[in-house]
Amino acid sequence: MNIHAIDLNLLGVLHAVLGERSATRAAKRLHVTQSAVSNALARLRIIVGDPLVVRRGMGVVPTPRGEELGAAIAGAMKQLEEALDREGGFVPEESARTFTFAAADNNQITDVPRIAALFARRMPKAILRVVSADYLIASDGLAAGLVDATIAPVAAVQDGYRSSPALPEKVALLVRRDHPLAGKRVTPKVYSALSHIDIEISLGRPGSGHKVAMAELRRLGLQRNVAVRVPYFTTAALIASKTDLVASVPRRAADIFTAMLPLRTLATTFTIRPMPMALVWHERTHADPGARYFRALITEALAPAGRGAGP
Repeated sequence: MNIHAIDLNLLGVLHAVLGERSATRAAKRLHVTQSAVSNALARLRIIVGDPLVVRRGMGVVPTPRGEELGAAIAGAMKQLEEALDREGGFVPEESARTFTFAAADNNQITDVPRIAALFARRMPKAILRVVSADYLIASDGLAAGLVDATIAPVAAVQDGYRSSPALPEKVALLVRRDHPLAGKRVTPKVYSALSHIDIEISLGRPGSGHKVAMAELRRLGLQRNVAVRVPYFTTAALIASKTDLVASVPRRAADIFTAMLPLRTLATTFTIRPMPMALVWHERTHADPGARYFRALITEALAPAGRGAGP
């Protein structure tokens, strides 16, 4: 296929559709009509010989060929944005790049609002994109150039990735406000007798953080009787507020949940060690000025000294 014979604007349309998972939202993002997006997709389908995207519910999902082409386009767009920034020197106030941060739902609740507030002030023309842990894992986002940075357990950092320390996550036990154990201290025996909600955020499977948490429980001689498994800490908190089940969630998220829901934290006679966390990125973006600035912005936004007052 001769790339010079293809209208490259068509690839930009596909990039927007795959990013939004909707032709309607892609049209709004591109400031064009929905019919223009549909026409562009039709032309690209003829060129490629594949449907590229198919309808599902209220949106669209990519075909295998569409997913493959979408990943290549996203990587190329990212490299072009980085090259343009390098050419003129990265100027935060002028950059129109899209920076992508991946986070589990607890970090989206506790950290993303502060990151977004600082991002809006420092890079008013740029776009902050937040994606889930599932997206990060399924797309291999850091290595593929689809994600700039993420917060992850230190144990998850692999060869080819860079990291810097982030706030460690302490664990809190959440129960409904009028739970039979409310106001009492939980012993190892009581903990092991409780019914628990398990959180598996890695595509429905235990991730590296889950494994670290289980190792810590074994160190303390604790066992868990798991009654429910869910993919989000938020879901676990909601279930705990309606049942006698207990949810183990990061302490910072627990503070927000207890302020919003009829929940309280349980005191224990034992101490669960905090989980070391890190800001993680790929080697390929380590030296890029824009990516460096974005990582520094995240670090500043999450600094303990900046809590409450704002940067």
